[in-house]
Amino acid sequence: MEQFDLFDTIPKKSPLADKMRPDNLDGFIGQEHIVNSNSLLYRAVKADKIPSCIFWGPPGTGKTTLAHIIANQTKGNFVKLNAVSSGVSDAKKVIEEARNNLKLYQRKTYLLLDECHRWSKSQSDCVLSAMEDGSIILIGSTTENPFASMTPAIVSRCRVFEFKKLSEENIINALKKALADNKNGLGNFNAKADDKALRYIASFSGGDLRAAYNAIELAVLSTPANEKGEIIIDEKIASESMQRPYLSIDESLYYDLISAFIKSMRGSDANAALYYFNRLLLAGCDPMLLARRIVIHSSEDVGLADPQALVIAVAAMQAFEKIGLPEGRIPLANAIIYICNAKKSNSVVNALYSSEEAAKNGAMDTVPPYLKDQNFRSSTEFENDKSYKYPHDYGGYVEQQYLPDRVKNDIYYVPSNIGEDKGRKK
Repeated sequence: MEQFDLFDTIPKKSPLADKMRPDNLDGFIGQEHIVNSNSLLYRAVKADKIPSCIFWGPPGTGKTTLAHIIANQTKGNFVKLNAVSSGVSDAKKVIEEARNNLKLYQRKTYLLLDECHRWSKSQSDCVLSAMEDGSIILIGSTTENPFASMTPAIVSRCRVFEFKKLSEENIINALKKALADNKNGLGNFNAKADDKALRYIASFSGGDLRAAYNAIELAVLSTPANEKGEIIIDEKIASESMQRPYLSIDESLYYDLISAFIKSMRGSDANAALYYFNRLLLAGCDPMLLARRIVIHSSEDVGLADPQALVIAVAAMQAFEKIGLPEGRIPLANAIIYICNAKKSNSVVNALYSSEEAAKNGAMDTVPPYLKDQNFRSSTEFENDKSYKYPHDYGGYVEQQYLPDRVKNDIYYVPSNIGEDKGRKK
């Protein structure tokens, strides 16, 4: 269990990400949707009225940093636990001290719980009463969806704030600040990074500022100074510091390669699709971006001509999530080849887009009476309406009008007569 001393200084040997961590909201980077001068969270921090809350989002997006800012600005006690290493006894000790502090000194206790999704039900249950009587204010931090991974009783007592991946501009600005900062950053190294190097780190850090800080710090510390005493960080050095192979690829080429990958799958050329797939991986492209594109195209370009393509694509993506690089490339390649070789039909997306357009213009359309929810109709209205035909009374299918009158003759799904899409009912 870690008690925070707000007067402690950060050790000089701490990672750059720790040394550059701001201690107030004005220096906080990104998450403008939840941290702005008009937001609930901003006002609550300023007023020292933080409710129990859960910070949910990818690594390196500022969850722990924001918790530390709250610790710096609160008048209460601040205690940190890690859900992996702490047990029920640790939680009970925190609760006992929190209740004593509240009773004797009227001081609230903030409990920062890292990886809060890993807390067991027994651990969660023991803190519920303390949250309810106000002696504990929980600030949970997690990379997992709390609505799916945490005890509902805990989540229902918290405000959930979803953190997003930082933008490239957020990360570039943070790196520039770190390079110029003489006190906490790298300013004393006389280091300079060109725009391409900064853009490279920002592009391939995946929105994770901690990963970007680690890369620029390694680049500066491992690069010798030139004859002028300057440390020059170029794109090649940046790529080495990101532990990704350097390829000559600018932003324009990056998007060209993605476009070529997509169109090669659509065009049923497995050789080309695999080539561009590997070009993108070697350039540092996030493999999950490519996995998502494979899943999309299993429905967009193959669709009902071969419904098995979607099953294989989703399985490949899930396999990659479990395995990672390098072996995780194999199931992705499997899915690419399958999609390329499958029969193609775009009837699904055509139906989606045309029905979407009709729905946008359908605000005044009424549902046919016999399709309405019977729970909200009067008994007289229900008794008088005998027009609904229950399909199973007719062998599973019967002709009747389902669309509103305005669009009753519209046809959105048109079978392509390719593969399994052939012969489907319109």
